[in-house]
Amino acid sequence: MIRYVLVALGWLAVALGVLGIFLPLLPTTPFLLLASACFMRGSPKLNQWLHQHPQLGPILVNWHQHGAVTSVVKRRGRVMIVLSFTFSIVMVPLWWHKGMLLLGMMVLLYCFNRLPVVELQADVTSVAEVDENP
Repeated sequence: MIRYVLVALGWLAVALGVLGIFLPLLPTTPFLLLASACFMRGSPKLNQWLHQHPQLGPILVNWHQHGAVTSVVKRRGRVMIVLSFTFSIVMVPLWWHKGMLLLGMMVLLYCFNRLPVVELQADVTSVAEVDENP
């Protein structure tokens, strides 16, 4: 029974992580890490699938191996944080709401900017293997 609950929670975390790709205030990486942890205990096969997924896998592998994100992810994150908070600040009518949103944006940007950055280079041997096997 516990395995079914873990797999269900894993799928929920994957869904939220995928939504986080498109919604700037919803984080992707923490949900994918949660999904990986749930799948690891509930279904190792699903955990392997998640780590080998072409779009989601590199985020997990990067975080597990280096504890960091790429500069592209960091740049996109900064832009989306600023855009979403700016939109919210423009939309709310009360000045103190605007101030709280501005403070929230500054705190979030401070925390986000502290994430370490790693640049991964393509593995030449794996690229050559892919090219040789059509």
